Amino acid sequence: MKIIVIGATGTLGSAVARQLEDHGHQVVRAARRGPVRVDLEDLTSVDALFASVREVDAVICCASSGRLTPLDSPSDADFTAGLQGKLLGQVHLVRRALPHLRDGGALVLTSGTFEKPTPGGAFGALVNAGLDAFVRAAAIEMPRGLRLHVVSPGWIAETLAGMGLDPSDGTPAADVARRYVEHIDALPPGERQP
Repeated sequence: MKIIVIGATGTLGSAVARQLEDHGHQVVRAARRGPVRVDLEDLTSVDALFASVREVDAVICCASSGRLTPLDSPSDADFTAGLQGKLLGQVHLVRRALPHLRDGGALVLTSGTFEKPTPGGAFGALVNAGLDAFVRAAAIEMPRGLRLHVVSPGWIAETLAGMGLDPSDGTPAADVARRYVEHIDALPPGERQP
């Protein structure tokens, strides 16, 4: 299958791209920087991506960053940082991808979850819950046998290590990446295009 991985230069996106390639898929690595550029906050870049990459079987979005911000932050922009890119960006990605995906293809988005409330994570929780609800509601509207999924990982171990925190409180990126690959490989063979 030909699969676009958005956020492919990040910790999770690069792990997903590697595993897809290991499963024999052709992967188009897209990110804010690199040869295939896309930024979910810039919808013209999303349109340009689909204009340049044709005959796509699936799109996986791992570009879903957001930072922890205290509820009492004086900056509205800091508090709502994930709204445009992570939530609305992925919603618009789905809408723009529909006419470009082969019949029976898939879109896999990224939200997130935490086992317990995290200080500074209130808005992130709101964005993640909104994205999860969007996928549940929109999945029934997908045309031509297309499938819409969402993966909701907790902390990635490598991300925690990069923040100077205990990585044992997270899941290794390779383990989380398997969840994305399972959604792709679970597509019924009769609905895949050659």
